[in-house]
Amino acid sequence: MAADNPPARLSGRPRDVTLDAAILAAARRHLGERGYTGMSIQGVAAAAGTSAPSLRRRYRDKLELAIATIDAMRTRPLPAKATDPRAEILASLRNMHDTMITGNGLAILATIVTEQTRHPELLAHFRHQVVAPMRARLRQALSAGMEIGQLPAGLNLDTGVSMLTGSLYAHYLNGQPHPEDWAERALHVIWPASPTRASSLNRHPVSLKGPGPGPDTDIWRTGSGRYRGFAESLAVW
Repeated sequence: MAADNPPARLSGRPRDVTLDAAILAAARRHLGERGYTGMSIQGVAAAAGTSAPSLRRRYRDKLELAIATIDAMRTRPLPAKATDPRAEILASLRNMHDTMITGNGLAILATIVTEQTRHPELLAHFRHQVVAPMRARLRQALSAGMEIGQLPAGLNLDTGVSMLTGSLYAHYLNGQPHPEDWAERALHVIWPASPTRASSLNRHPVSLKGPGPGPDTDIWRTGSGRYRGFAESLAVW
């Protein structure tokens, strides 16, 4: 005898996760190579080996597809929090390198910055999904470094984060090959591997004297001076 309440059948076919990944990979490539204006639903669908109607069942329009591409930019999630804050910063910077250099994220960033007047939601989404989590993680780890006495007590956290992330763009814009140990090199400027160096910084804060008369500026405490200006001029990060 049939069951009184047979289970309801699921409508439609299950999503093809392989096709989902192919669509996002194609969208990422087209967004980076052709820009938002040059990317099209038809072109991405063809590159992914599917049809435009099939793609539109997943993403209503090009804007929604571009936002999904930003969501998928990170090649791997931010690493789990480490007990050693310096090791956590290194892991986070390596993650940033994989996302922005290996994963061609810089080309996508250039595209969405170009579109910020016509489609400001793209840059806003990038900042929310990619920039903000990374900056928050780095800021927390730098703060932990101060708490355990391995960084100067007056370190300006926001400037420290900007200098760490900004060095990646400086290498790229200068046309320099990106060194494999970039993360360690960048972090060493702010947080030397030797704890004795941090003790020295606490006793003798780094100062930057301006071009005119006046006292030296303690960039660890105020975050001012040309180093801060350089870091903060690197736009989004």
